[in-house]
Amino acid sequence: MDERTATPIGEGMQPPRARKPITVIEARPGWRALDFREAFAYRELLYVLAARDLKVRYKQTALGAAWALLQPLTMMIVLSIVFGRLAGVPSDGAPYPVFAIAGLLPWTFFANVAPTAGNSLVVSAHILTKVYFPRLLIPLSTAGAPLVDFAISALLLVAVLAWSRIGFHWSQLAAPFFVLGAMITALGVGVLLSALTVAYRDFRHIVPFLIQFWMFASPVAYPVALVPAEWRWLYFLNPMAGMIDGFRHALIGTPPDLWGVALSSASALVIFCIGVAYFARVERRFADIA
Repeated sequence: MDERTATPIGEGMQPPRARKPITVIEARPGWRALDFREAFAYRELLYVLAARDLKVRYKQTALGAAWALLQPLTMMIVLSIVFGRLAGVPSDGAPYPVFAIAGLLPWTFFANVAPTAGNSLVVSAHILTKVYFPRLLIPLSTAGAPLVDFAISALLLVAVLAWSRIGFHWSQLAAPFFVLGAMITALGVGVLLSALTVAYRDFRHIVPFLIQFWMFASPVAYPVALVPAEWRWLYFLNPMAGMIDGFRHALIGTPPDLWGVALSSASALVIFCIGVAYFARVERRFADIA
């Protein structure tokens, strides 16, 4: 039998290393509040995403930003002929072109933001799996390009007001607040749709029909006065009803339905809170199913 010499510990033989603990990072289940402080810290990324959308919007187009004027101008002419002349729809005492363009601008802004925000996560799926940042910035950034379009379209609105000899009214200073309400509504709907579209791609087909129906349920081509008084409270649960009606009356210089505007404003805030809350709940699954 061979003799073997035992080697003391420390002389050519090391003790086994202790295993390092493994840390597993998991999202908290259930509902949770959105970290707005974190989202604010990434605000520069929000500007970058919005600028990217603005560049892509008119890239390789012959007319460029002129489309922001041609689209509402064309729709104003069509609505003025069909509803103003042929159908004889009342226009709250204002010339129908003014009535039409004052309803088209906030509606067009909403109709551009909500569907784009709804599809934003699916379109940006390649980003979700590569780097971490607050995912809410993606749908929020889609409001940048339509907001620039709205500012350009406002030049057409000023021209129509001047042509109709509607001068300055102090009430016109309230118009930006109704634009803000339309933005809150559009982003609330868009954020909710973006979270739903990631999980259920059927919403990509439902949203165009929803926006088309929503337009006829909003006072774009007709005044709120045509809605029966007993059903008007239900009508103003549509937040765009109060935003469009308030924006229009602010420009014309006539008092809006204040109770209806307040109801629509509350509805807009509720929709936005629901959209953000649901987005925060399912955000942790976006990278897996996008």
